[in-house]
Amino acid sequence: MAGERRGWRVSLLGGAVFAVCMTGTTLPTPLYPLYQEKFDFSELTVTVVYAVYAFAVIGVLLLAGNASDAVGRRPVLLWGLGCAALSAICFLCATGLGWLYAGRLFSGLSAGLFTGAATAYVMESAPPGGASRATFIATAVNMGGLGCGPLLAGALAQYAPWPLYLPFAVHLALVVCSVAVLLRLPETVAERQPLRTVRPQRLAVPSQVRPVFGPAATASFVGFALFGVFTSVSPAFLAQSLDVTDHAVSGVVVALAFFSSTGGQLAVGPVGTARSLPLGCAGLLTGLALLAGALHWDLLILVVLSAIIGGLGQGLAFRGALSAVGGASPPDHRAAVISSLFVVAYTGISVPVIGVGLLTEPMGLEGAGLVFIACMGTLVVAAAGYLLRRPVPACP
Repeated sequence: MAGERRGWRVSLLGGAVFAVCMTGTTLPTPLYPLYQEKFDFSELTVTVVYAVYAFAVIGVLLLAGNASDAVGRRPVLLWGLGCAALSAICFLCATGLGWLYAGRLFSGLSAGLFTGAATAYVMESAPPGGASRATFIATAVNMGGLGCGPLLAGALAQYAPWPLYLPFAVHLALVVCSVAVLLRLPETVAERQPLRTVRPQRLAVPSQVRPVFGPAATASFVGFALFGVFTSVSPAFLAQSLDVTDHAVSGVVVALAFFSSTGGQLAVGPVGTARSLPLGCAGLLTGLALLAGALHWDLLILVVLSAIIGGLGQGLAFRGALSAVGGASPPDHRAAVISSLFVVAYTGISVPVIGVGLLTEPMGLEGAGLVFIACMGTLVVAAAGYLLRRPVPACP
């Protein structure tokens, strides 16, 4: 009994460290309008600054996504916290646009290092028989941390002094506390190897997985693209089109999408993998339609509903996609296939967002948003149509 309690304690503390790291990755979201005013840059620049984060995550996943398997979980998590600290320092020192790029780069490196290593640590620390509960913890702290970033920054920017500095000072203090906690936690990798043994991961999708991978990857791409729009340009839309200049409100809207995604991922268990992907596509399509209505009629309530329903759809679709491609993959190719899925997902959180930024100047924010919605809607309808004709098999 004492060993079981200790296992859950370690797992929960590891989850808390995970949440702190992920909070930092979305911390700048409600602050972008303030940076635009201070440094005088366009909406395109906002999307590029945001996309630097996603490209850094992809780079880490490809080059060192399996590093914690070799050198241990704790060293990789400590590197991730170091990158998170450097990101906060860059934002605290920001006197120009270059600091923002550097801050987002380090933030992406921290997320890339944490995503796999922290999830594995939380699950490995749990006592025997606790895999399901540990998966819930890892899912909740990942998306919960992402949701807490805009909540924390929005509230501090609106109701406390130094809006462009205090959020990052608070996060830097949390990172320092997390380092102290992590140094006291045990390592879960028994046989560690030198860093030189780490090799870049090869992306591969075997032919027997491709019928499942195609629609699963498409739904993941659209879901992450929707999150990318919410976390990069939604504060500007709220301010310019809806006259919502309250940073706390914009932080809440973005946080709702991440918290709803957590709910969607947890619903995959009772819903089942076979139904979660098409239901997730339906949720994404509804979220896109509500966002289109919000752009057309300038209604805040539709933005809120889009965040909630789109987030639920993203959670259902993405966890269903992970389960489907993982279940369809041969054991010796499973890691490579899942890595490929993550690369597609993080491409979705970057490339379409830059497209919105490019279209904003000639078409305006609303016009660019409607083009984005039309493109993403076409993709998700195609994926849903394929899934209705050829449902994915149920997976445990």
